[in-house]
Amino acid sequence: MEKKYMIKQLSVFLENRKGRLDDVLATLASSDVNIVAMSLADTSEFGMLRIIASDPFAGKKVLKEAGFTAVLTDVVALRVPHQTGSLSKAMHQIVEAGVNIEYMYAFANNEDASAVLKSDDPEKVVAILQNTGFGVWTEQEAYMATSGN
Repeated sequence: MEKKYMIKQLSVFLENRKGRLDDVLATLASSDVNIVAMSLADTSEFGMLRIIASDPFAGKKVLKEAGFTAVLTDVVALRVPHQTGSLSKAMHQIVEAGVNIEYMYAFANNEDASAVLKSDDPEKVVAILQNTGFGVWTEQEAYMATSGN
């Protein structure tokens, strides 16, 4: 089976009001969707919750059924060795290739740190990173990163 390096990120639009994040988390938990990584950014009126989940397709389905606006987005999960300057070296390779990084957030496991990257050309980012010696999570690895499997 071919390895897939595009990770599906679950993006959820939230009204900026008390309890909305709790509602999303409870909805996912009740459907047995595990959160592997998460980022929440806000403005005065709404928030954007970005999640790497054990089953992004099921997560999107249950959130839509619960009345949330949720979409799936392709992202790349870069493995970053626990060494000073590792992230800088990886970003330099991407910038040198002319690819724009729109946003990024981090997560970690016992072995290494990782950065989730949204870019204007995720397939090119995967190729750049792999060709310059950086590891990239497969879909299977990313979705199960905290399960111990």
